[in-house]
Amino acid sequence: MHVAHVITRLIVGGAQENTLWNVIDQMRLFGDRVSLITGPGVGPEGSLEPLARLAGVELHLLPELRRNLHPMRDLQSAIAIRRCLRRLSPDLVHTHTSKAGILGRWAASLLGLPTVHTVHGASFHVGQGRLAFGVYRALERWAGPRTDQFITVCDAMIDQYVAAGVAPREKFVTIRSGFDVAPYLNPSRSREEARRELGLAPDDLVVAKVARLFPLKGHEYWQEALPRLVERAPRLKILLVGDGILRPQIEENLARLGLTDRVIMTGLVAPERIPELLLAADVVMHTSVWEGLARVLPQAMVAGKPVVSFAIDGAHEVVLPEQTGLLVPVGDVPGLVDAVTRLAADPELRERMGRAGRELCATEFAHETMTRRIRTVYERVLAARPARTHG
Repeated sequence: MHVAHVITRLIVGGAQENTLWNVIDQMRLFGDRVSLITGPGVGPEGSLEPLARLAGVELHLLPELRRNLHPMRDLQSAIAIRRCLRRLSPDLVHTHTSKAGILGRWAASLLGLPTVHTVHGASFHVGQGRLAFGVYRALERWAGPRTDQFITVCDAMIDQYVAAGVAPREKFVTIRSGFDVAPYLNPSRSREEARRELGLAPDDLVVAKVARLFPLKGHEYWQEALPRLVERAPRLKILLVGDGILRPQIEENLARLGLTDRVIMTGLVAPERIPELLLAADVVMHTSVWEGLARVLPQAMVAGKPVVSFAIDGAHEVVLPEQTGLLVPVGDVPGLVDAVTRLAADPELRERMGRAGRELCATEFAHETMTRRIRTVYERVLAARPARTHG
């Protein structure tokens, strides 16, 4: 089987890591030929291109393909994708992310190629401008009939797309976004070593926040909560993992509050370092206001950590209240303070929730599980289409 994946950028992020694991597994587990079409992987988030090349992935970089909406460049991108697909002549096209999802399905439909599209997060969502929201919703409705099968990372995305009139429910299937669970289950170093490297004391209560330092990631909420958190849990420290455009603003706010020493900012880290950073934490906090199913939630749970999360999109599908973590209404800072300090004060509750989270997620979120389920979708889509003649 020859599958061409199309994604806007191969930056460090959940959708991109998901896609890269899918590509690598297809080659290793099934012996498929896999082509990965993407734009330049540049930005403060870091790039996965070196990892893709190291794994022997067949990369096709299109300089025209960029993230921001730009009618002329987007038209050039669509033409470039079509040209690339025509040359590759794959059996099936699998598109990812908002822009590449639209442009890739347009190009595939012109060539008569079967298409699968993964909704990692809705392309029309909270926090968007009215114009962008309307444009993406209209484009998704246009692309819906041209998509053989939708894959979503959580059930919440199915509800949103069906409600928006994108496609009927029977066109959707939920397949969890997989990752390498082994380093979380069997860390290569001890918790004490991980803490020592970060300058953390053995009795510090460490709350990890793993997210790009960008809008919609909810960084304003934990900053507002921090003075009250420190007052109620004097040994509390925030481990902030990630980088981005908000870093200067966050550093300025922490200095103004006199709480700079309470936050350890790791900056940009390689994905393979996330397990050891979570190992150093006691609690993982997720305050994004929009996200399909944030990768850090199952990562934290496989690492055996309880989670406090805003109740957004797919979070409630893994953060089971009083079982694997605690859910807080979006933007509820007093609720966030209460939830974090409750876990801070109760090590037995943290341990119980951590065990339950690991049991729930360890197999379900393994990248091999994801790829095998996706491969079954490919087979079903191809079986429903008449055989193509290559040439």
